[in-house]
Amino acid sequence: MSGTKLIVRFLKLHPNASVPFYATAQAAGMDVAACLDAPVEIAPQSARLVPTGLAIELPEGYEAQLRPRSGLALKHLISLPNSPATIDADYRGELQVILINHGKEPFTVRHGDRIAQMVIAKAEQAEMLEVQSLSETARAAGGFGSTGIAADSSRPVIP
Repeated sequence: MSGTKLIVRFLKLHPNASVPFYATAQAAGMDVAACLDAPVEIAPQSARLVPTGLAIELPEGYEAQLRPRSGLALKHLISLPNSPATIDADYRGELQVILINHGKEPFTVRHGDRIAQMVIAKAEQAEMLEVQSLSETARAAGGFGSTGIAADSSRPVIP
C-alpha cells in the first residue's frame, strides 16, 4: 500500500458535527453521523433529509458516494433511496443524507447517530461519441435476468 493518502478537506458548518471516520483499519467507507438539534423521526414508508453539519472539498476527478449502513438496513430496514448517492467534486453545500424507513415502525435518528457510509472514488468524465453501430458480444442486448438466477457451474462461460 502506498504511504500517500488522498486528502479531503472539510468544513464544520455546525460546531457539534462529527468528522467522518473509518471504523476499522481496512474499512472501505467512512461512517457519517447525523448533526441534529433535536431527534428526527422517520415514519414507516417515508423518507427524511438528515443533515451532517459538514461540507467537503473533494479533489477534482473524485466523488463521494453515500451508502446505507448494513446494521441499520438489517435491524431497522433503514436505507438510502438514492444509493449510492453521489457528491460531486464541485459541490460545497452541506452533506445531507436521505434516509428511508422501509420498516413498519417509526425510526428515530439522534444527534451523533452513524447514518451512512461515505466512499471516496475516482470519477472519470467521458466524451460521448455517436456511432452507426456497436461491437458485437455474446451477451448482446440480454439483460434484466437474461443470465438466470441459479449459480450453475456447468453453464458455459461467456467470454
